[in-house]
Amino acid sequence: MAGIEVSALHKQYPDGTVAVDRVDLSIGDGELFVMLGPSGCGKTTTLRAMAGLERQTSGDIHIGSTLVNDLPPAERDIAMVFQFYALYPHLKTRDNLAFPLRAEGLPEPEVRQRVEAAAEKMQLGHLLDRRPQRLSGGEQQRVALARALVRRPRAFLMDEPLTNLDAELRADVRTEIKHLQAELGTTMVYVTHDQVEAMSLGHRIAILNKGRVEQVGTPLEVYNRPASLFCAAFIGSPPMNLIPVDVAEGELRGPGGLALTVPPGLPRDRTLVAGVRPEALEVTPPQEAGTIPGRVVSAETLGDEIIYVVDHGGDQDVRVRMPPTTHFAAEAPVGLRHVGGPPPVYDVDSEGLVA
Repeated sequence: MAGIEVSALHKQYPDGTVAVDRVDLSIGDGELFVMLGPSGCGKTTTLRAMAGLERQTSGDIHIGSTLVNDLPPAERDIAMVFQFYALYPHLKTRDNLAFPLRAEGLPEPEVRQRVEAAAEKMQLGHLLDRRPQRLSGGEQQRVALARALVRRPRAFLMDEPLTNLDAELRADVRTEIKHLQAELGTTMVYVTHDQVEAMSLGHRIAILNKGRVEQVGTPLEVYNRPASLFCAAFIGSPPMNLIPVDVAEGELRGPGGLALTVPPGLPRDRTLVAGVRPEALEVTPPQEAGTIPGRVVSAETLGDEIIYVVDHGGDQDVRVRMPPTTHFAAEAPVGLRHVGGPPPVYDVDSEGLVA
């Protein structure tokens, strides 16, 4: 096992496109580290540079204590799992698992032992004699994971490995990956655009945007204190409500007179936006004490919760997460109030967190 250090990693293509813009990452030994971001943000390019599949323009990559800038992929001692399973269609499962070991020239008894151990760990014992076309999508992905596992690498690199699975299978395989990483204690770098995968899997998450790292933190840190307006708008489903505010009479005041608690150390000479999670707002019957008037634009019933979209007099409607026991129809007049603690506040010009 080994940690991974990425220093000032930069990737620019001949046409001038910058895919990765001086990225710094420090991934601990035995950490499950997730790179999260929208398509085109540079996360896969960064992962491929770690693997040696993409040559960086500048910057350094260390795996453990080894500088790997000039090492080919085969000499970096990593295993990669791709979005597409990349299994050999003419080989049975046992031979797909054995292929990288035989390529290294390991003796056949050791190959059999490692294949059987990996198959048992990934619950593939009954599938060892099947070819990929006779396996389901989830089974094929487990074979791909087991093939990486048999190599016993210093680090696993995973590039959106669950994208092609349906929702139920994604949840099952996600659980298997998390259990496997905890059991092995190996370093794992996982790339995804799926927030649920990132929040449920990662010890820490790096949020990337336009080739740059916007924030690195634990799942709760990036959820509760997004470091920028981009992170605030990207993390969460529904995402944060971004409400323009002014400081008045010891309160943050939003459209319609919505009152929020003032965070300590708040600058008062800037154009400010408060990030308010949908669960930090409450919809009530109209004219209830401590509320401002609003109107229900729509209600989305999700079984265990209802997401209300409420017009409260601002340029943008707000989303409110409420328990399913509440019942307000579209166009109904309601009251709206903030029920959470001090929200994170951002400078509109710099788009950074200021309090």
